[in-house]
Amino acid sequence: MPSRYYVTTPIYYVNAPPHLGTAYTTILADVLRRFRALCGDESRMLTGTDEHGAKLEAKAAEHGMTPIDFVNKMSAPFRAAWPQLNIEPDDFIRTTEPRHIKVVQDLWQKVEKNGGLYLGHYEDWYCIGCESFKTEKELLPGNLCPVHQTAATKLKEETYFFRLSDWEKPLLKFYEKNPNFIAPESRRNEVISFVEGGLKDLSVSRTSLTWGIPVPGNPRHVMYVWFDALTNYISALGPDGANANDLRRFWPPSSRAVHLVGKDILRFHAIYWPAFLLAAGYREDELPSQIFAHGFLTVDGEKMSKSLRNGVDPLRIATELGADVLRYYLLRAISCGQDGDFDHAALIERYNADLGKNLGNLLSRVLGLCTKMTAGKTPEVGTLTELEQSLIDTMSASARKAAAAFDEIAPHRALEAIWDVSFAANQYVDRAAPWAEAKAGRVDRVETILATLLEALRHLSVMMWPVMPKKSDEMRLQLGLSAVSPRIGDDQWPSAFEPRAGGEPLAPSGPLFPTLDKDAVHALLEKLVPQVPEAPAANTSDPVQPAQSAEKAAEITYDDFTKIDLRVGIVKTAEKVPKKDKLLRLTVDLGEAEPRQIIAGLALSFAPDALVGQRVLVVSNLAPRDFGKGLVSHGMLLATGPSDALSLASAPDNAPAGARLK
Repeated sequence: MPSRYYVTTPIYYVNAPPHLGTAYTTILADVLRRFRALCGDESRMLTGTDEHGAKLEAKAAEHGMTPIDFVNKMSAPFRAAWPQLNIEPDDFIRTTEPRHIKVVQDLWQKVEKNGGLYLGHYEDWYCIGCESFKTEKELLPGNLCPVHQTAATKLKEETYFFRLSDWEKPLLKFYEKNPNFIAPESRRNEVISFVEGGLKDLSVSRTSLTWGIPVPGNPRHVMYVWFDALTNYISALGPDGANANDLRRFWPPSSRAVHLVGKDILRFHAIYWPAFLLAAGYREDELPSQIFAHGFLTVDGEKMSKSLRNGVDPLRIATELGADVLRYYLLRAISCGQDGDFDHAALIERYNADLGKNLGNLLSRVLGLCTKMTAGKTPEVGTLTELEQSLIDTMSASARKAAAAFDEIAPHRALEAIWDVSFAANQYVDRAAPWAEAKAGRVDRVETILATLLEALRHLSVMMWPVMPKKSDEMRLQLGLSAVSPRIGDDQWPSAFEPRAGGEPLAPSGPLFPTLDKDAVHALLEKLVPQVPEAPAANTSDPVQPAQSAEKAAEITYDDFTKIDLRVGIVKTAEKVPKKDKLLRLTVDLGEAEPRQIIAGLALSFAPDALVGQRVLVVSNLAPRDFGKGLVSHGMLLATGPSDALSLASAPDNAPAGARLK
């Protein structure tokens, strides 16, 4: 019996069109759904729009529209956007749909029947942006909401209260018994700390607005928007209509249900939602399996802001570079669960380095060799040597690591593991040297090498499919393979070395990821970032480097220059920094009692082992830079070039460690 997997995004508030943040969450959900489907699970993905509340009622009035006409207009772009990003949700729920309203009212009545609600009066500070009440200790000076930086309003009105205080101890016990219910761990700790601080009963209805779901039996009240919105996760599964059986099939304990949310709405999902369900009579094993909170995104190092005009339209990037490229960059460059930065220059650098020069070049190279050496047909595998076995071992280990990372909602680590195969296969081509074997007349050896490489490419085409479905299918077409087609009960995740029979046709058709030269990069940045700021001098300690400027730097005096202490250093050790794709941790001998730790953004250009023993030039009197978690850099290496093709400034071989440049 195959497993079932149910993944949801938040339903998006329709006061603004889809943006980079909503795209990130929805892409992540689609990738997880595709991965589970590829493994043979019966998978389901839900997204949709949140369409009630005071904020939308006010927005509709501003536009001279009725609330329903306004939300109809604003919801449509979300439904239209996702196919353009290769996202295929199984359902799209709107909170104005009758199927949703019925389930919300049913849930309310169950909670009320169980004694979870009572009528009273509430007075406190209310933030329209958050659609929630705030205590004074939560507000900034001037009664400002810390999220929206707008003044909260003092409200007093009749309201129904939900007995949230009754669930303080049960929730803490539940969190203890189910440590993976909230992830990542840092967010779990935040929620536990909040609950331990005490829970107050929650106002769950309003009489001061009409745009909401009426309270059953007392239509003068409309429901609190979060009681309404959170229920979408079950209203989309039934119990009535076309999805009559889905609530039993896709909700725990029959399924693993994962809610993906932004960290700003974690409290509603991890505290209110389980409390509502428990109060309605759901058992603990019928609660969601996991609430996973991701961080916020900045753009080119800056918070997204209308005044800075730095908002990113994901559909525009998809048009220019392809949806799969955007999907790859967002999930590879950002550590899921942490805050991340969308850097336009880094996007293009990673496109050229990872996709063009690494995977794309590998595909073109192997197919070109097959065209020349095996008449464009698949070769027959023969006797395997240690060279082949080493690559096969990498393929096997990478598949295990990537699958585990996808399961842990760590797509950045999954992609790193998958690309290990591409790196290893590129190295294998050079070491196995099929051209030399062909020149020596060893035809069997040539065919074994090429058959091994084609099998590595097949593995890559499957493992990359959840993230880059269109490019995976294009790649498989060139390999003479059919498109990936998940089937329930059929685990297609690569687990064994199974080279194809000889004689099958290949179909090379040009570069999968054509690389961009400097002119093309500049033109693309001009399109995507109308006002690209002037870049500072190259800094290999900085994990995110903007595009380099050709303009001259400001003039300095000789006295300014003498303040810079440039020293010859010898790299003693180098290693990758976990979860930081661009960073290497180096220890560098500067002729001092102990080598210095320097954190440098060199990982896209250098393998760690290649740096050991090199003489480098170091700014030795730079103030320490703290990257967090013990990553303190005590100096900066000098280099030039883009992040994927850096050249280090070096010193003569006889220069001693610590020698000063004058």
